[in-house]
Amino acid sequence: MNELTIPIHHKIYTLRGKQIMLDEDLATLYEVETKVLNQAVKRNNERFPDDFMFQLTSEEYSSLRSQFVTLDNGRGKHRKYLPYAFTENGVYMLSAVLKSKVAVEVSIEIMRTFTKLREFSLHYNALAKRLIEMEQKNNKEFRKIYALLDELMMGAREADAKVMGFLRGEQDA
Repeated sequence: MNELTIPIHHKIYTLRGKQIMLDEDLATLYEVETKVLNQAVKRNNERFPDDFMFQLTSEEYSSLRSQFVTLDNGRGKHRKYLPYAFTENGVYMLSAVLKSKVAVEVSIEIMRTFTKLREFSLHYNALAKRLIEMEQKNNKEFRKIYALLDELMMGAREADAKVMGFLRGEQDA
């Protein structure tokens, strides 16, 4: 198999709360045409329930196009049909449907990437939780400091109020 020139994690998007890959990106990785990939999926439709694969709406596709420039502009550069999105399970099932050595090798790499992203997400969530805890602790400490500063300021104001000013006799001299 050729070394993957496009890092897989750049081709994983979040849509409908799930991490997905588009059919055209998978076809590129599997070294087949998009229509060949989609035909294989349609021939094995029972292997791809809605939680494995779904077709994007035109709004979702427009949103992805605006964010990730998935198509070139110009005559003959637009897709005739809306793309399909494959979840992690759908990507795994594709290797069984396509039945090629490349498909198996690519699927293994994609599964590893999904796993790394999941681990990163767990680590990130734990880190975010820890930061929130530290912020709450620091907020309590800052409130104590501000209260002490307020007490000091009140004491300074009281001391300033007792100062009477210059004596007139000393200024004339």
